[in-house]
Amino acid sequence: MSSPADILVIEDDPAVSRSLKLGLENEGYLVTLKDSGAEGLEWALRRQPKLIILDVRLPDGSGYDICKKLRTLGFHQPILMVTARRAEIDKVIGLESGADDYITKPYGLHELLARVRALLRRAYGEFSVVGSDRIYAGDLIIDRSQGKALRGNHDLNLTPIEFRLLVYLAQHIGQALTREQILESVWGYGADIEDEKVVNVNIRGVTTLKRGQDAHC
Repeated sequence: MSSPADILVIEDDPAVSRSLKLGLENEGYLVTLKDSGAEGLEWALRRQPKLIILDVRLPDGSGYDICKKLRTLGFHQPILMVTARRAEIDKVIGLESGADDYITKPYGLHELLARVRALLRRAYGEFSVVGSDRIYAGDLIIDRSQGKALRGNHDLNLTPIEFRLLVYLAQHIGQALTREQILESVWGYGADIEDEKVVNVNIRGVTTLKRGQDAHC
């Protein structure tokens, strides 16, 4: 990823929280700790972290309920559920509540990091789930079925080629792409020196529109 991913850990055990924070920060992630479901829910909706690590047993309720509330309220980023329970039904409940993955205690740090990397790669590397018409990134929503992009409640006024370019870049976020790759994938023909200038112009158009939209937010 091009910038450190911010991760929210909702866990009421201070020792576990500190261990997770240390391990994740050593890998370059930005970590916020919350020790209750209510605080974690409020922070997640307000700050939109890239990923949540959510314990099932919390002092003010069930992590399953928090996960379900997050999904109901429009939180689309990955959620990794953590529990000491090993029964298959607990995993099923977690996944049906909206979790993307599930890990049971005791777990090794390397396993947790592998799961975190896989979730982030799926969400922000490829960026979209197969069969999904929408791509999410914080407050940016790209609706491929309607051919439009929204940032918060604001419609980004993109040309068709700018929209295709935005979709392609979103699907390959954090990856180094050549102009020739972009040209062939978005425009659909082989590149030469003059054609590659078209990529520069349209990328400037997309980023200029985004900056202009920022000024009105």
